Amino acid sequence: MFRPRLRDLVNPDHPLVKLADAVDWEAFEKDLQPHFSGEGRAAKPVRLMVGLQYLKYAFDHSDDSVVATWVENPYWQYFCGEVFFAYEPPIDPSSMTHWRGYLKEAGVEEMLAETIRAGLRGGLIKPADLQRVNVDTTVQEKNVRFPTDARLLDRSRERLVKRARAQGIVLRQSYSRVGKRALRKHAGYAHAKQFKRARREEKKLRTYLGRVVRDVERKCNGSLGALQGEVDKARRLLVQKRTDSNKLYSLHEPHVECIAKGKAHKRYEFGCKASFVTSAKSNWILGAQAFHGAPYDGHTLAAALAQSERLTGTAPRQAVCDLGYRGHNYTGACDVQIVKRHRKGIPRAMRRWWKRRSAIEPVIGHIKAESRMNRNRLGGRRGDRLNAILSACGFNLRKLLREIADFFHFLRCLWMLHRAGAAPGSEILGVAA
Repeated sequence: MFRPRLRDLVNPDHPLVKLADAVDWEAFEKDLQPHFSGEGRAAKPVRLMVGLQYLKYAFDHSDDSVVATWVENPYWQYFCGEVFFAYEPPIDPSSMTHWRGYLKEAGVEEMLAETIRAGLRGGLIKPADLQRVNVDTTVQEKNVRFPTDARLLDRSRERLVKRARAQGIVLRQSYSRVGKRALRKHAGYAHAKQFKRARREEKKLRTYLGRVVRDVERKCNGSLGALQGEVDKARRLLVQKRTDSNKLYSLHEPHVECIAKGKAHKRYEFGCKASFVTSAKSNWILGAQAFHGAPYDGHTLAAALAQSERLTGTAPRQAVCDLGYRGHNYTGACDVQIVKRHRKGIPRAMRRWWKRRSAIEPVIGHIKAESRMNRNRLGGRRGDRLNAILSACGFNLRKLLREIADFFHFLRCLWMLHRAGAAPGSEILGVAA
């Protein structure tokens, strides 16, 4: 009876309040229901979980910080469907991780599709904007350390020793003290450009890891059980060479790929490739996907355009790509335009859309800087796919909030002009402009 209602606390013209009323939350209840089973403890409200995921990627928070900030922010609570102001966290932060695992790619694609539908219902996205798109790819970096052979060898030995002890296996020697010393010496020699001495220390680390692997295999008598994965990764490290393909770059994320960036400040990036489809005129994200295996850009085009059509319900009429999409695998009705360096004889209207292709570059930059795609912290291959789509959701959500705020600012300026009865050229008219 005495708890304050959020309706009485929040500003009804706040963009988050307007957006909360514009999103079709009932559609989430219906579309996401097949992803959950009826067993176990009662689930949290779907609107609460979807809202927290939206807020996390729109405002660049972690699972812990988004739950903590939710308690302090009445606008976030209203957006997530609360009626009364809450003083306690609604969930444990780990529930967000489990919930993303239940949804899989189809569930988070529905979240991205709803940001597009909300813009269409509010008139912020025009249906014609969905017919001309730009397509490009980037690298979604994984949150791993820069790989060096010496560090990987020493880290593999540490992990194998720790797991062997957890299984009750008594090793002949762990090499903990001499391994740490060899790694420290390797770093010092490499920094001083004494590479012959650095290679000698790296050889010691390789020898220590090989001895631990053989000792574990002897003690297990050929039945490694829970240690099989660690031993396999250690074997890969022992035999891989500098020029090999499909190398192991991270022990806790073994699927990470090395993709050449070619820039002076960063020659290589470690993660996976991500593809984005944006509306050519208004820069809304219409599709986002992560691809493993470092495919050629042109071989991702068919899947990217198919996802865009699936999410928007509109088949793109024209797609503009850069030269990396030459020899693409798309065979549909969409007109794929490859931007060329020489544009002599190209119609002026087409040249305008070609120039507009570069608008996707700052979109990718904002996704990386503001929507948690610069360093992907979700684990595994599924984490790569989910993070790419959820980052696009965060970008579209911020864009919706800006569009709503600009619209109501325009209405307030018109109201001020009406109340003041200002003539053209006055100070108030300048504020409205």
